[in-house]
Amino acid sequence: MLAFANAKINLGLYVTEKRPDGYHNLETVFYPIKINDVIEITDAEETTCEIKGIDIPGSAEDNICLKAFELLKKDFDLPSQKITLLKNIPVGAGLGGGSSDAAFLIKLLNDKFELELSVPQMEDYARQLGADCAFFISNKPVFAEGKGDEFSDVEVDLSDYRVVLVKPPVHVSTADAYSGIMPHNSGVSLKELIRLPLKDWKSNLNNDFESTVFLKYPEIAAVKDLLYHEGAIFAAMSGSGSSVFAIFENEVRLPELEKNNKVFYNI
Repeated sequence: MLAFANAKINLGLYVTEKRPDGYHNLETVFYPIKINDVIEITDAEETTCEIKGIDIPGSAEDNICLKAFELLKKDFDLPSQKITLLKNIPVGAGLGGGSSDAAFLIKLLNDKFELELSVPQMEDYARQLGADCAFFISNKPVFAEGKGDEFSDVEVDLSDYRVVLVKPPVHVSTADAYSGIMPHNSGVSLKELIRLPLKDWKSNLNNDFESTVFLKYPEIAAVKDLLYHEGAIFAAMSGSGSSVFAIFENEVRLPELEKNNKVFYNI
């Protein structure tokens, strides 16, 4: 069985406070985009994970897909599977690729072996694997808070616009993003700000990680500036990673950015 695990972008991201458990509370809007990894599971004598496509850090034996399989195997009598993962979603880019792979594997296993898990049950499994992992179970725009795993409905539809993603040739670690971050609460929830007209997002929506990441990687800030120069209505870094997305009213080509970056159009 096959699944196409898509990425996400963050429409705004606010780090609101440091938690006693060491994590941070945040507010963001997760929005699915059309950049996909491909996951296949087939019956096998032993459970393995084979990774193809772009290189990712770590070994296949430590891949989050195997962790997702073992998590479900604790509760269900699952036969061994060969997991084949074709990576296309950029790594270290704030796009949630690994979390998406794990979530879609949970859904694949649920379908293939008729586990009859409900959406909330699958989300509970996914939460154990990563803060944003549960989002990919329902895979629709949501307002997320807490560690990024508490969801509520939000009405956001970008289908009438052209969304472009630019991935510079740098990898931003979570540690880099959080270094120097100062949690704060503006008093106005992103859930309210996201309702503003899109033309007002530029002056009202922020990604708090930009303040630390742009200092260390000015080339990412330069990408955002150039996207606005090219006419973007809104542009921002996604999550805590290096990718920058932009929303345009009309079709656009960005040959200047294509010279040194990976550019995805109409996502």
